[in-house]
Amino acid sequence: MPYLYSNADDMAAELEWLAHRLHAAGRTDLLLQALGVPLLEDLQLEAVRGRLQPLRITPDYRFFVGDREVELQPVHKAVYMLFLAHPEGIEFKQLVDFRDELGRYYRLTAPGMDQRKMDEGLDHLTDPLDNAINEKCSRIKKVFMDMMDDYSASYYYISGRKQRRLTGSDRIWFDRRKVIQLPRHLVVWQ
Repeated sequence: MPYLYSNADDMAAELEWLAHRLHAAGRTDLLLQALGVPLLEDLQLEAVRGRLQPLRITPDYRFFVGDREVELQPVHKAVYMLFLAHPEGIEFKQLVDFRDELGRYYRLTAPGMDQRKMDEGLDHLTDPLDNAINEKCSRIKKVFMDMMDDYSASYYYISGRKQRRLTGSDRIWFDRRKVIQLPRHLVVWQ
């Protein structure tokens, strides 16, 4: 049965009152059922958002969150910088279109590396049939997961974002771009 509220603050007050009553009655199971796991996960992420620390990138391409260094190899830094530069996301199968840009980041993070070896690495990263990009993203994710809690880390690593797009037909399309969720105002280039 829908209730009419004059504003969102009244709805929030009612929700808070009901949540406290269910909790006091020992029925957090019903509270969880009412909210649903997806909404609960969204709420946890929203709670973390206010505690996110800036990601600092120094002139020599060292990455820091707070006072802790994010220990990544040059190739991982290059991949990370590419995704930072594209908040709209990139599909892995389209990485070949970003090969030159990825190469620029790689040269910045590994200035003394042999160009032939770098080109081979870029070939692997941008080949849609090669698993190299998944391996690099997994390593990046592990580094952030080792540094902080799961919900905070999810803002820093490269992850998938699937969106349904309806195009005026019965078909559903999925957008498989990978993104870094960290708000860009928290990325500080020194």
